[in-house]
Amino acid sequence: YDAIQIIIEKFIYLKTILAIISLMTIYALSSGPGIAGISVIRVSGQGTKEVISKLTNNKLPIPRTATRRKFIKINKNEVIDEGILIWFPAPHSYTGEDMAEFHVHGSKAVVDAMHMSISNIDGCRLAEPGEFTKIAFQNEKINLLEAESVADLISSETEIQRQQAIKIMSGKSSEKFNYLRDKLLKILSNVEAKIDFPEEDLPENILRGIHQGIKSIREEIDQILDDQKVGERIREGFKIAIIGPTNAGKSSLLNYLSKREVSIVSETAGTTRDVIETHINLDGYPVIISDTAGIRESKDEIEKKGIKLALKSAENADLNLVVVEPKSVDIKGFLTNDLSKNAIIVVNKMDLGVDKFNSEIKKYDPIYISIKEEKNLDKLINVVKEYLKNKFISSEDIFITRQRHRFNLEQCVKNLKNFEKKKLGKDFDKAAEDLRLATRYLGMIVGKVDVEEILGSIFSDFCIGK
Repeated sequence: YDAIQIIIEKFIYLKTILAIISLMTIYALSSGPGIAGISVIRVSGQGTKEVISKLTNNKLPIPRTATRRKFIKINKNEVIDEGILIWFPAPHSYTGEDMAEFHVHGSKAVVDAMHMSISNIDGCRLAEPGEFTKIAFQNEKINLLEAESVADLISSETEIQRQQAIKIMSGKSSEKFNYLRDKLLKILSNVEAKIDFPEEDLPENILRGIHQGIKSIREEIDQILDDQKVGERIREGFKIAIIGPTNAGKSSLLNYLSKREVSIVSETAGTTRDVIETHINLDGYPVIISDTAGIRESKDEIEKKGIKLALKSAENADLNLVVVEPKSVDIKGFLTNDLSKNAIIVVNKMDLGVDKFNSEIKKYDPIYISIKEEKNLDKLINVVKEYLKNKFISSEDIFITRQRHRFNLEQCVKNLKNFEKKKLGKDFDKAAEDLRLATRYLGMIVGKVDVEEILGSIFSDFCIGK
């Protein structure tokens, strides 16, 4: 009994602490760290008014209007800086809470002094990573997809990544998933009504409508899933692995494409032991290029591990650049294995003479290059760009940008298929559970999981008790 009592007390204490933390006013530097012309410090929470009052010794400014103010140290008549203050009263703010932005000169000393002053105000604490957006989600200012797109927009490095993040932020994906979820909820409300009133038989046309509706939703989700993972490729980067025998010029090609010395280049075979990755922007397309260990028979344990990693990298790549050269042995055997799939065959060292290359290579329509003399490399890059263009451009709208989205959609389809296998005349309760799970997985994508909505749909669409 004493042990249980201690656990309960600790749980209550922890719950109280979490409640206190959630009520605290948070602050953080919202612009990038380091020296800049302007730095923006954001404050959000119920103590925002007090923060403004104590930092300015002045009344609240006009909401959502840039106001010039002097910012002073708490309890001292010392000016930290003079800048712009913008006041956003709840609920019309990014977080849905009282919020303010202090625009100050972007030096570390100014930012540190502002942070120190705010920290001296009771109930204020430094925000956790992503906490402003998390609060915005919790206050239903944005949904989960839009919250993720904010992170994607901040981390975007190429134009195509920026465009995708903006499209998700616009809410088109959210509208699609909410639309499918609403359709499922309406169907589920029919099934729930039958469970609640088992003596009442559902009309034949409603039963047909349930099956047709489920089939339509499943096919629509299947179409979304059949997207060649374009959205994930854009967000994470298109994976290209440079593979091939030792001393073929793989590391030199990586350095050329990266425009910097990423990998060690040596005439000694087997220099590269690990997988070396670098992110590049190839004509607007985000690409992750991997240099791998030369593939050959080896007794060296470290090199054997490197070769194993190289093969794994090739299997996971969206495109393999198979680099060979005149001295490469057993080229035919190397090119006929699984590594040649989704591959561009690149023959390096054409400066030694094309006639010296193995005649077996020609049937693979290779690209002949010389990294040493920088010959034909523009042709190789253009071929890679065309390959990327075909993979990235989709005639359909992109709705999936993360593995989380894909998993939830796949689980939704799985439960819809389970529903379709059941006979509604006998298995209404089990069929309803399949629909509940399917609806729940769809809701997880946008951050909506609310069983009460089913009841709302029942009472709005049915005249029960007639």
